[in-house]
Amino acid sequence: MDLDDFRWLLGADGQDLLFRSQAMVESGVPPLKAGERLRAAYDASRVAAALSQVDLRTRAVAKFGDLAALMYFTRDGLEQATRLPVADHRAGRMVAASPASLVDLGCGIGGDLIAFSRAGITVAGVDLDPMRVAIAQANLDALGLGGAVKEADATTLDTTAFAAVFVDPARRTGAGRTFDVDAWTPPWTFVEQVLRGDACVKVAPGIPHALVPPGVEAEWVSDHGEVKEAALWSGRLATTARRATVLGSGGLATLTDEDDPGAEVRRVGQYLYEPDGAVIRAGLVTALAAGVEGGLVDARIAYVTSDRSFHTPFGRGYEVVEELPFREKPLKAALRERGIGRLTIKKRGVDVVPDELRKRLAPQGANEGTVVLTRVQDKATALLVRPL
Repeated sequence: MDLDDFRWLLGADGQDLLFRSQAMVESGVPPLKAGERLRAAYDASRVAAALSQVDLRTRAVAKFGDLAALMYFTRDGLEQATRLPVADHRAGRMVAASPASLVDLGCGIGGDLIAFSRAGITVAGVDLDPMRVAIAQANLDALGLGGAVKEADATTLDTTAFAAVFVDPARRTGAGRTFDVDAWTPPWTFVEQVLRGDACVKVAPGIPHALVPPGVEAEWVSDHGEVKEAALWSGRLATTARRATVLGSGGLATLTDEDDPGAEVRRVGQYLYEPDGAVIRAGLVTALAAGVEGGLVDARIAYVTSDRSFHTPFGRGYEVVEELPFREKPLKAALRERGIGRLTIKKRGVDVVPDELRKRLAPQGANEGTVVLTRVQDKATALLVRPL
C-alpha cells in the first residue's frame, strides 16, 4: 500500500470499498475470490490495500480489541505497536502525574497516542515515516480522539513546549531485531538526553539494569503472564527504582524495590512459587518471597518456597507433593508407579529440554502431574507438584 492509495481509502469511495471488502470476507468469500470480484469496479492496487486492511484489522483484535475494527495498520506497525491494556496502564500512570501535554517521539501507527488521548492528555506525535504519520492521524480521527501528528525528525525537535515526552525507539534494523542500544532509532544517546526531563521511554524487557541511569525508574510489565515490555520513567514520573507490574483478569498489581526486604535460601517447604516474568526481570524475586512468608530454594534460581499457601498475582503457586529422583531412569520408573500419563515439565537452572525429556520418559497412565526440575541449594532436584 502506498500513501496515495491509503489517502484514497479515507475518502467516501475508499470507505465504500473497505466496507464491501469486509463484508465479503466476513461472509466467507476467500480473499483471492473477493479480490477478483472487487477489481471489476476498483483499481487493483486499491483493492489490495483494502483487503490488506481487512486482514490487519482481524489480526489487530488481539492487541486493540474492539477498536481494531475502526483502525488502520501496516504489518510492521501492528507488530511493533503496544498492546492496548499495557498502553492504557502507561497512560494511567502518566495521568497520575498530571502533565498538561505530551509529545510522542516516533509515534508509529499511533497505538500509544490513542491510549494517552483516551486518558484525557493533550497529545502530539511525530514520526519520520510519512505513511505512519498518515495512519496515526487517521487512527485518532477514526476513534474521535484529539491529537495532531506530523512528519519530523524526533532528534531535532524542540520539546520544551510539552510537559512530558514519550519515546518508543525502533529496535529493528535491516538485519532484524537488534539488542545494541546504539543501533536504536533514535539511539541510546538521545534516550539519555530525554530521560533528563519528565519522560517515559519504552524499551525491551531484556534491558540490563546497569544501563538504567541513576534516578530513573525501570518498570517491567507483563500481561496475563507474558512479559511485554519495560519502561523507563524519569523526572517527576519516577516513583521508585525498580517495579514489576502485572496485568491480568483480576486487574493490576505492582511490586517495587521498596517491598523487598530480602530473603534467605531455605529448605523446600509445602509450597513452591514460580515468579511472574516481570518480577524476575525486575529483580524482585525476594520481594515475592517476603510476600508469601518464604525464601529462595537456591541463591541463583527464581523459585520461591513457603510453608503457607497464598494466591498472589506475582507468581503461580504449587503444592509440593513429594521429591522424585532427578536421574532420568528412576524418574521414569517413579512416574510409571504413580500412573502419570499427562506430564507437564517445568525447569529452571538445569540443562534439560522439556519436550525431549518427556518423549524419553514416555509417561503412561490416567493421572496428570507436574514435575519441576531445578536446583535446590545447588543440588539438582525433581519435585512433583500440584497447581494451586
